[in-house]
Amino acid sequence: MGLRDRFPGRTRRDPGPARDPVRLGALGRLKAGSNGLGAGCVLNGENRRGEAMSGHSKWSTIKRKKGAADAKRGKIFTKLIREIATAARIGGGEPDSNPRLRLVIDKAKTSNMPKDNIQRAIQKGTGGGEGEAYEEIVYEGYGPGGTAILIEALTDNKNRTVSDVRHALTKNGGNLGASGCVAYLFQKRGLLQFSQEGLDSDALMEAALEAGADDILEEGETLDVVTTPAEFSQVKEALEAAGFVPAESAVTMEPSTTVALGGEDAEQMMRLADSLEDLDDVQNFFANFDISEEEMEQFA
Repeated sequence: MGLRDRFPGRTRRDPGPARDPVRLGALGRLKAGSNGLGAGCVLNGENRRGEAMSGHSKWSTIKRKKGAADAKRGKIFTKLIREIATAARIGGGEPDSNPRLRLVIDKAKTSNMPKDNIQRAIQKGTGGGEGEAYEEIVYEGYGPGGTAILIEALTDNKNRTVSDVRHALTKNGGNLGASGCVAYLFQKRGLLQFSQEGLDSDALMEAALEAGADDILEEGETLDVVTTPAEFSQVKEALEAAGFVPAESAVTMEPSTTVALGGEDAEQMMRLADSLEDLDDVQNFFANFDISEEEMEQFA
């Protein structure tokens, strides 16, 4: 059930002057105007725009609960250091005036990255320390069962990265596609996930509506607050000020359609997800698979 179903008489406050999206990067260059909610797309004859979070988001949530992410903390820190340094190099080292940097610092804190590590990464980006300059690249491709996959990378060696990405896809039933082949199936959104355990969902919904959120989606044991990219930071700050701290939050790419997978295709997709996450150059990847939580639990 969405916000306006629960509070039909309420309207969003005036969001004020339009702001630039908080995280464009390579995606902004790839497809102009891709940051808002675009028209619904059809894949395999099914239009499912506006549903709950993607299979990849559910997969990440399940692995987090099982502690799988903790076992890869060193690799996670390496990726975060690259992202912090890149954000600081592009927009400066002050989080208050650099929304992208502020977001990745929040992500680093959620991952329990030490403050000294965060500060050193900022210094690398602003020239206060030694470090490479990484280039942002987006790859597109397909996984098992025709799953659409969007991959964000930060690399100092494009040849190495494209080779690693192609190998991961090919080894696990997928293939690398041409630029633009699947990007149109994804929409940039802000997503804040809250555990429903002990949560006053009505109070959260009302606070989210007043803060400028677009919707709330119920997904298993979580409630997902959905925002536009431009509204993400202010909605997050308003909800935290009201006492609602998300378990996970990010500006992400949500699919407008999903592909149902099961059995061997589902298992192969999970192996592909792990292979992509293990690549140092891959910062994020997004996919539109739909796999039951029961099967995901088996593979996590």
